[in-house]
Amino acid sequence: MENFLADHGYLAIFALSFISSMGLPVGAEVALIYGGVLASGQVTNGHHQLSLAVVIVVATLAEVLGSLAGYLIGYFGGRPLVDRVGKYVLLTHKDLDRAEAWFARRGEPVVLFGRFIPLLRSFVSFAAGLGEMAIAKFLIFTVIGCAIWCTALVSLGYSLGASYKHVLKAFSYAGYIAAVLVVIAVIVLLWHRIRVVREERGR
Repeated sequence: MENFLADHGYLAIFALSFISSMGLPVGAEVALIYGGVLASGQVTNGHHQLSLAVVIVVATLAEVLGSLAGYLIGYFGGRPLVDRVGKYVLLTHKDLDRAEAWFARRGEPVVLFGRFIPLLRSFVSFAAGLGEMAIAKFLIFTVIGCAIWCTALVSLGYSLGASYKHVLKAFSYAGYIAAVLVVIAVIVLLWHRIRVVREERGR
């Protein structure tokens, strides 16, 4: 990923941020941090130095547009989409009912603070669309959340500069442990979801 970001700069940051926020986790967090590293000028690899302000603007724009795309897919796909592909992604109409009720009660905090949680942030927009959250509210809280998230990660990379690899190594073991726990949690959740979907569709 580092070579891809170094070779394509702003375009790579835009593409990864857009895809991630649309609903496909592709490691955009690492891309934003490394974009900040490249903006610091301490790691150039023979490429032109990026601008800190431009990296933040490009990343934020990509996040907002990708989030809007995810929202529209959920909003216009809705229940017919669940009928067609729900069994493949373990979704039922009761899930839509719960999503609609959830976003009706506390949609704004979910859209805003959900942007700060890795993995979950990739699905917030789709869920907001399924829950038919008002698009004006969605965009307002999405812009705020994405701007804060992108600014924080890019600035972190900028402050780390050339030392970012040492920081990554320091947290590598913790990362491995977290990865194992995530895999176990995903397996348990998938098993539970398969049971729930089969029971609800059986009725």
